[in-house]
Order: sequence, then C-alpha cells, then structure tokens
Amino acid sequence: MALPTLTPEQRQAALVKAAETRAARAKLLADVKSGTVTFKQLLDRDDEIAKRIKVSQALRALPGVGTVKAAQLMAQADVDEARRLGGLGAQQRRKLIEATSR
Repeated sequence: MALPTLTPEQRQAALVKAAETRAARAKLLADVKSGTVTFKQLLDRDDEIAKRIKVSQALRALPGVGTVKAAQLMAQADVDEARRLGGLGAQQRRKLIEATSR
C-alpha cells in the first residue's frame, strides 16, 4: 500500500505536530529524571504521549538506571525490548513498579 501524497501544507503541519510530540515526550522524561514524576505516575498516565514512550527509554530516565540495568529490569518483568508503555499488561506494570521502587 502506497503512502498518500501530501500537499506541502499537510506535510508542514505533520512536521510541526511531530516536533510538538517529541518535545512533550522529552519534557515528560525530563520530569521523570528530575523526580517530579515517579515511574508509577508515568505508568498511570492515560495520554498518548506517555503511552508511546518505550519502556526501556522510560526506565533509563530514572536516576541510577542505565542501559544494562534497564535491560535487567525488563527481563525480570518479562517485557520485550521494543514494548511501549501503552502495551504493558497489568502484571508487567506491577513487576516494573516493584522493581523500580526498591
């Protein structure tokens, strides 16, 4: 299936929307990093910005969690490396919250 051809105005609008989304996602992750938003609060959010964040990216935003630690936490919770927050099941959420609150 071919992608639809966009007019220059539609293309510009899509680029602006994508930039706004990236900025909102970056701000949310910065809030997690600063401690303003907890990991549990991030998981409890029901907006599209939070749902589209990769689990590994959200974990790496936590203080003291890097790539290796994030991978270990995801393995403990049986979360695939490509999973996004919106696709997590209840058990996975519970395991991640328990692991990150220690």
